[in-house]
Amino acid sequence: MKTVSYEDFEKLEIRIVEILKSEAIPGKTKILKLIIDIGSGESKTIVAGGGEFYTPESFLNKKFVAIINLAPKMIAGVMSQGMLLAADVNGKPSWLIVKDAPVGAKII
Repeated sequence: MKTVSYEDFEKLEIRIVEILKSEAIPGKTKILKLIIDIGSGESKTIVAGGGEFYTPESFLNKKFVAIINLAPKMIAGVMSQGMLLAADVNGKPSWLIVKDAPVGAKII
């Protein structure tokens, strides 16, 4: 297992986000395009895996844990600006879904 310095970990902005829009990416079955609310009226686009297990509708209006300050990366023609966090359960993402924390709350 690789280790990460505390200083590097502190650079990550891990927050509660809400899915505003979710859609399939044409020609792709394993990934979805998500528009997320990160709080304070700002939204970002994220490409998330799990498209073969979950419908786009299953993400809508739910709150998740996400890293919102990753360097943008082009994935399947979509600029992804973050990453939803999930546990890997036998190759299937089990999303970290949040009910009680507000959108934009920082994970500490």
